[in-house]
Amino acid sequence: MTNAAWSAGTWSHPPTAVVERGSDLLVTAAEGSDAWRITSYGFVHDSEHALLAPFAVDSAVEVEFTADFTSQFDQAGVFVRVSAEHWVKAGVEFSDGAPQLGAVVTSPRSDWSLAPVPHWAGTRVLVRVSRSDGALTIRARSGDGDLQLVRVVPFEDGMEASAGPFVCAPTRAGLTVTLHAWRIEKPDHSLH
Repeated sequence: MTNAAWSAGTWSHPPTAVVERGSDLLVTAAEGSDAWRITSYGFVHDSEHALLAPFAVDSAVEVEFTADFTSQFDQAGVFVRVSAEHWVKAGVEFSDGAPQLGAVVTSPRSDWSLAPVPHWAGTRVLVRVSRSDGALTIRARSGDGDLQLVRVVPFEDGMEASAGPFVCAPTRAGLTVTLHAWRIEKPDHSLH
């Protein structure tokens, strides 16, 4: 396990504010920040705040954050980017009055999968994305719970990608997310 320095990444779109407090990074999202392409809504949003570094085959990215969300579509987690039309975001998003665990896979249109996790509200969450064997394997947990499988996404080994923590606030100003850790790990090779 290697802790990535916050300075190791480059922002896809700079947040409103970034403050280091001890080992944590407090990220304040701009109102309207989001990542989405076309499906059901007809619009393209390419304004997420993702702190990205190269994402090699046979590695994993882990991000820990506090899921203290209160407004529709507040979100944080792991962002994997190949291009403006090919990316994945996975994490916790506040939707329809509760935290939801899910992922958006875009290639070139977005699809979205969710599962309610109301008991994760205000907790420390870990999201882990492994890259190996032509796939991304996404897992997550709250607190010290067991990692649970969120999604398996086809992802060619030959693609050059970057990954890291992300934060978005599509519907409001003032969302500040506390990021606790960003780690580079060995990938999960088993689904079960």
